Amino acid sequence: MKTVERKYNQLLDKIGYSLNQGRKKINQVVNKEMLFSKWEIGQHIVEYEQDGNEKAEYGSALLNKLSKDLKIRYGKGFSRRSVLDMRRFYIFYPKRQTVSAFLSWSHYVELIGIKNNLEREFYKIKCLQEAWSVREFKRAKNSSLFERIAISKTKEEIFALGEEGQVIENANDIMRDSYTLEFLGVPENYEISEKELEQKIIDNLQLFLLELGKGFSFVGRQYRITLNNTHYRIDLVFYHRFLRCFVLIDLKTKKADHSDIGQMSMYIGYFKKEEMTEGENPPIGIILSKEKDEILVEYTINGLNKNLFVSEYQLYLPDKKELEDRLNRILNE
Repeated sequence: MKTVERKYNQLLDKIGYSLNQGRKKINQVVNKEMLFSKWEIGQHIVEYEQDGNEKAEYGSALLNKLSKDLKIRYGKGFSRRSVLDMRRFYIFYPKRQTVSAFLSWSHYVELIGIKNNLEREFYKIKCLQEAWSVREFKRAKNSSLFERIAISKTKEEIFALGEEGQVIENANDIMRDSYTLEFLGVPENYEISEKELEQKIIDNLQLFLLELGKGFSFVGRQYRITLNNTHYRIDLVFYHRFLRCFVLIDLKTKKADHSDIGQMSMYIGYFKKEEMTEGENPPIGIILSKEKDEILVEYTINGLNKNLFVSEYQLYLPDKKELEDRLNRILNE
């Protein structure tokens, strides 16, 4: 009887798998055709404008009339904003082959709202590479991910972000000057302890992994190591599957000082000696602190370890204008 029941359950599993695969393929086909139909509608509008030498900016008479008449003929889905989005969709992606069926219309609505070409293409690549949902994409955009990554790079590397996305080849490629942890929901002016900060990160681990970037997997918290009968605990330990190395994170609710850097150097040395296996790369250590003294960090590290970094975290969304200004200064150098 157990054998019969097991085989029957296997049958159910196979049928379920086939159904899910079929539904997935149907959804992909529907999404692809919907995208291309919206692209073609945008094409028709732009070609009509060019023929009549009219610019249909937001609120123009043409878009108003189109929206009204399309709703009468074909029902919902043709608000003035929707018609404008279809027009902009074609303008930003005039070559149909550059439209990816792996992204939804909602993804493209978010993309066409980005004016900067580099930033728009960066997010498009990230959405494809990391299979972001629309919610994840909006969160990354609202937290100024592009600017936060770009300001730590050279002008040439910034342009490469818009063409290739974020290429991960070494420790510097996964690092940022700052990390935004607004998803922790810490009230303003609240003095959070390191223990509370760590617990909130664990409670929101999926979003923290999203902020860290692609390739991170969680290993453990309060990871204990022992040296000469003295126990030490590393706040958070991850493994990066592309770089093939451990990533050690220590949390500081104050400004990181030289003793914190020295301690992280010890952690890196321990993992390099005791935890690394053949084929793996040396561990990376990140001190994530509320504040960062650039000069102190520079002098303290001073070639100590190329895989040791100090970064700041913010508990609230960053000032996008300030980041844009810093990025423009780099691009105009």
